[in-house]
Amino acid sequence: MQLELIRTDVSKLDEILPGGLFKGGVYIVHGAPGTGKTILANQVCFNHVKRQGSALYISLLAESHTRMLQHLSSMKFFDQRAMPRLYYVSATPTFAAEGLNGVVSLVRQELKRHRPGIMVIDGFSATRERATTQQEFLRFVHEIQSHAAAAECATLLLTSGIDPATDPASTMVDGIVHLNHELFGRRTQRTLQVTKFRGDGFLPGTHSFQIDDTGLTIHPRIEARFGSPSKRDRYVLSRLASGVPGMDEMLGGGLLRRTTNGLYGPTGIGKTTFGLQYVSLSSASEPGVFFGFFESPERLRTKAEAIGIDLQRLEERGHLEMIWRPQGEQDLDELGHEILAAVRRIGATRVFMDGYAGLQESAIEPERLTRYVSSLANEMRALGATLIVTIESRNILGASMELPSKGLSSLLEGLVLLRYAEVEGRVRRLISVTKIRDSEFDPFLREFTVGARGMEVGGTFTGFEALLSGFGREPQARTNYIAPNDAQPSQRG
Repeated sequence: MQLELIRTDVSKLDEILPGGLFKGGVYIVHGAPGTGKTILANQVCFNHVKRQGSALYISLLAESHTRMLQHLSSMKFFDQRAMPRLYYVSATPTFAAEGLNGVVSLVRQELKRHRPGIMVIDGFSATRERATTQQEFLRFVHEIQSHAAAAECATLLLTSGIDPATDPASTMVDGIVHLNHELFGRRTQRTLQVTKFRGDGFLPGTHSFQIDDTGLTIHPRIEARFGSPSKRDRYVLSRLASGVPGMDEMLGGGLLRRTTNGLYGPTGIGKTTFGLQYVSLSSASEPGVFFGFFESPERLRTKAEAIGIDLQRLEERGHLEMIWRPQGEQDLDELGHEILAAVRRIGATRVFMDGYAGLQESAIEPERLTRYVSSLANEMRALGATLIVTIESRNILGASMELPSKGLSSLLEGLVLLRYAEVEGRVRRLISVTKIRDSEFDPFLREFTVGARGMEVGGTFTGFEALLSGFGREPQARTNYIAPNDAQPSQRG
């Protein structure tokens, strides 16, 4: 017999679970006060009622239903019209007078009366405290589980008591979901972790979530969710125009499709301008996404207009989507899911992310970044997108070109370097292609300009040496500096 699943429809919780909760399954939802257990449980109940089901919410020594519903009324999932099929029952008087046996009888009666698909028992930790022996408590859990299974009702037991990892009752239930909020410096991160789930597999590890007026919004960890791409990667060597005059010649005909490419250079060099020209070629057959951290869409539209690009027209036609996530306390996984959702939404083939520093600032655990980018890039390729991400160098001048994360260079199929060089008292902009996997490319330095027509790449920059140091000079140039070993020997009389 195959067990039937009941979807929770809570953000991406069903992606972490194997599609939802099993009918008749009993699950512990554990977390300290304030972690979101009550909101999560009510969100599951309201979502189930919206699908024409019924739900039962039983409280044991918890906050009153009136006060709870007053707090929930501002949530978007709250719907007063659901009340005829969403039943709130206070078991506090029964619990006080009759103990655990009374609660079991009440649960059996309410299940028979309402036939809910979802049942919540809030304040479950109080039952452990009331039991005189461990055996009595385990028998109580077994009876609840038996009635839930017979009624084919998925049951959530909300508790803030003993850690389920050391609780004997954890061996009896079908699953355990742990909610937590942890302080990193001055920043708090909420996480959800499924530590047990009988049946099919679930996404392991912790996954971040936030609570707002929509309820719980969960962001499965990118490395876990897309450890294997959702689609098979169909890689064929073909080209995609960059939108920058002279650039495609350097690249050997254009960017390779379905690849991830880095655009590395110092501040002000023209990386964002490159991106605007790249997405300016977005069309019905090649939609684009511009995902940025630093400049608002309004500023980008004005900047683009100055070089003859009408971004607003592309947006109105549905060929381009502009996403701006200003730097703040952003969640790394939320960012990844947002950009992937945009790629799927419009079938984007051109994606520009400006820039990598925004991901770094959002990462509470920087050691994740290489695995994160690898998984994100693999999913982008599988969706048919060609990604360019800007990476800012620390030094404005000089030969030091160190990428910000270990292993990042191996994840990039293409790497284009932009740099400044002082030549004869004048600052020049130079461009070079360092890497294009599976393709020949122009290895020479070229000068480029950023003007009224945007970025334009000229011919090979010749006649000077030591350009990579940031200070070019003519070949064979001499210096007045005399090394100590070249000093003239002293004369003796």
